Amino acid sequence: MGSSKEYLEYILEQLSDLDDISHRAMMGEYILYYRGKIFGGIYDDRFLIKPVKIAREMMPDADMELPYDGAKEMLLVDDVENREFLKELIEAMYDELPAPRKRKK
Repeated sequence: MGSSKEYLEYILEQLSDLDDISHRAMMGEYILYYRGKIFGGIYDDRFLIKPVKIAREMMPDADMELPYDGAKEMLLVDDVENREFLKELIEAMYDELPAPRKRKK
């Protein structure tokens, strides 16, 4: 189905209290980065994040969902209205996120 630009813009606005949030379009969806590390994305107008330990602890009742066929499950963030929680969540996740891969030249 793909995600709408409007939903991406809404999520980016909700994350605007964080410095250095960026995104990249990929096959109709959007990969989200915090300070250069991938932390989640927008898939079929759903905000999904990597299921790192701290994220599972902060959202113990969150549903695990597939972003697309063949992918690993991710956590669904359903409380997207709570900007303060989103800021705390993404900042807390940062140290557990894998370092960015080096691109081959």
